[in-house]
Amino acid sequence: MKIGELVYTAGQIPLDPATGKMVEGDVSVQTERALENLQAVLKAAGSSLKNVVKTTVFLQNMADFGAMNEVYGRFFAKNPPARSAVEVAALPLGAQVEIEAVALVKKK
Repeated sequence: MKIGELVYTAGQIPLDPATGKMVEGDVSVQTERALENLQAVLKAAGSSLKNVVKTTVFLQNMADFGAMNEVYGRFFAKNPPARSAVEVAALPLGAQVEIEAVALVKKK
């Protein structure tokens, strides 16, 4: 959803866009897919990961923070956005991670 110069994304879980099914693998694999999905959503909205100002990461198990953070750091290597990370009881379709973002929209 775009409001002014910002885009607010829904949470992205690790669904394979080609199959619509959850990717198999640990939280690192799932984090990578969730961030790739987030990247695609932002691109469609006229933004990018470089324009993200805030993310919220939902983890099914906070013990997975380190593994998630290693992958997250590759996607946000320079000037990482503000981030909250919270543990939740469950995520859609049994996902281990879900990530949402707020980003600036590129001016046309």
